[in-house]
Amino acid sequence: MPAKVLIVDDEPEVVRLLEVILVRAGYLVVKAYSGRECLSLLTRENPDVIVLDIMMPGINGLEVMQALHTIYGAISMPPVIFLTAKGGMESMIEGLQAGAYKYLVKPTSREKLIEIVRSALEYSEEKKRPPLEPDWQ
Repeated sequence: MPAKVLIVDDEPEVVRLLEVILVRAGYLVVKAYSGRECLSLLTRENPDVIVLDIMMPGINGLEVMQALHTIYGAISMPPVIFLTAKGGMESMIEGLQAGAYKYLVKPTSREKLIEIVRSALEYSEEKKRPPLEPDWQ
């Protein structure tokens, strides 16, 4: 079954564009247009990766990240990729310190987005694997 990506952005045009890119790359896509909608979809949709805008009215992306840590904990939380217009170094550091897997600035290329989603899924799978037993013999 294809991986499920939750796209969260308050701009419908951005959501449509990301949906087309990710569906063509073979992913299932779930869409949310606000932080509140994102949080309400989590338990029902159980996404493998979240692509999240920061600047949204109401609950912003950083507040969503705080809620995700509370809901999932650091170990089981799906990787979050911030995709935002906030391109300053301080914003990037803040997003990564909040726990994002990657921080991308809009606009980004289709290829870069697909590669980051792919690597986030690999990272998530590695976190789920039990540690290897040491081979002392």
